[in-house]
Amino acid sequence: MENFRKRPKGEFMIQADWDQLYLLTKHWESDLKFFRDDLQFLNKLIDKYFIWIDNDTSINEVSRLRSELQEIRSRCEDLLHKTQKHREQLGVMIEKDSDDSRIFRLEHEHLENEITDFVKSFRKNRIDIFKITEYLKDTEDFSGIN
Repeated sequence: MENFRKRPKGEFMIQADWDQLYLLTKHWESDLKFFRDDLQFLNKLIDKYFIWIDNDTSINEVSRLRSELQEIRSRCEDLLHKTQKHREQLGVMIEKDSDDSRIFRLEHEHLENEITDFVKSFRKNRIDIFKITEYLKDTEDFSGIN
């Protein structure tokens, strides 16, 4: 899967000023809000097909995906909260023109890694959901769905 990081390569994390890190964090927050909305769509998609399934194997697979989706949704909310808090801390550092940055930059990089891992999980789950709904659409009788 492609890399999710939006920062330039090289020594950006060490050399970036607070404004650049603040902007990067705003992008993360925006992306996480988009993922949160997309997760709602995926949940509705699963719900639409789940009630019509009469095959035990399909029921088990969809149940597993629903469980993973719930876990991913929880991770998204947690990351969104962490990102908002991180952005607020950046705002304080910008206002105070703080120079003590080593620990904060490490936290920033750690948060970026968490978001990257989340995006990989999200994309995998999304692909799996589309595959199972496509399979169900082709194999189950959905004549009662509007």
